[in-house]
Amino acid sequence: MLYFAEGSKDRSLSPEEVRRALNFVFGSLGRKKRVLAIPPDFTRFNSFAGPITEMAYDFFGDALTDIMPALGTHSPMTESQMDRMFGHVPHSLFRVHDWRNDVVTVGEVPSEYVRKISEGRVSYSWPAQVNRLLLDPSFDLILSIGQVVPHEVIGMANYTKNIFVGVGGVDGINRSHYLGATYGMERIMGRADTPVRAVMEYARENFISSLPIIYIQTVLAKDFSTGEMELKGLFIGDDSECFRLAARLSLETNFNMVERPVRKCIVYLDPEEFKSTWLGNKAIYRTRMALADGAELIIVAPALKEFGEDPAIDSLIRKYGYRGTEHTLAAVEENADLRDNLSAAAHLIHGSSEGRFSITYCPGPGMTRGEIESVGFKYEPMDGIMEKYGVSSLRDGWNIVNGEEIYYISNPALGLWAHPDRFKD
Repeated sequence: MLYFAEGSKDRSLSPEEVRRALNFVFGSLGRKKRVLAIPPDFTRFNSFAGPITEMAYDFFGDALTDIMPALGTHSPMTESQMDRMFGHVPHSLFRVHDWRNDVVTVGEVPSEYVRKISEGRVSYSWPAQVNRLLLDPSFDLILSIGQVVPHEVIGMANYTKNIFVGVGGVDGINRSHYLGATYGMERIMGRADTPVRAVMEYARENFISSLPIIYIQTVLAKDFSTGEMELKGLFIGDDSECFRLAARLSLETNFNMVERPVRKCIVYLDPEEFKSTWLGNKAIYRTRMALADGAELIIVAPALKEFGEDPAIDSLIRKYGYRGTEHTLAAVEENADLRDNLSAAAHLIHGSSEGRFSITYCPGPGMTRGEIESVGFKYEPMDGIMEKYGVSSLRDGWNIVNGEEIYYISNPALGLWAHPDRFKD
């Protein structure tokens, strides 16, 4: 059922409009005794999920007893991040999702189905796993909150991904990521219907349909004239309709089609948001369809300090590196440690150019040349690149620097970039 739907690329919703919409929907659901909210973590600060969670707290009061950020494989939020993202919501309400230990398998998507939708690329079954807190029968409402935006694993982020990945378990996350990687990022990104989405929709319909989940989906875009994020759409419902409406608007607002293939691209990773290549490699996969063969991708990463946010995954990235699909698939076949961590294998595929363009990381003091080069990337000192290209004064999109054409992206998490020849809808 669709409870609320409003959005357009030509206007923005104000916080007051959002609060009225939420109060209307929440009021129509009747009195609730115990509510669980599942917003994204700080890596999705720009999702407007923080203010929405705060508004939900204002409406439900003491009935909103638990908030579990959808960490997936990410590090737990700090208190300062909670304050910045969720305002006056008490820290005592927050629960940390443990993707390795605190999950329950609620069902298994059959291997025959997975083989069919993946066109034979994988043939395993898919375990639908969720944090055990969601199964507490005392909850009479679960709010799944998040932003719909192009995504490398599932096509368009959020909706059931917030449940089965955001508060999912090791096997479900590993196998969903590997399914998407083997099927092919360029066949997935920016699409609402993908094999990964299909397995999660199968799981929603067959294994968690009895859970009282309401999906609150946002669509945002950056106003490059002001640098501010604008809320373009809000969609609320208990099935796929709200997601599909949000995905349609996201394609209109978050998809950037370049006029010609980009030969040199500079991507800046905000130090508050990007501290690992696990997240920072959005600079690679969100731009790959816009880059020309032989292009140069330069990633400026002031706060980079690790490869994976999970220690086990970090060690696997250091061991195997970003060396392309063929190398990674062979490593999976030959090595149990990578075979047991398929999300890491998928990430290694996502973070490779497959030899089609060069990738240069320019970190701050948190990572050395030796570390960067050991995983297959080129290295340049950040300060030299900042000065050479005047990065602090670049504008999103095309720039001319010393007679050279540069395409600049200030935050790769906000969209998807492509040239028409590489994106066939």
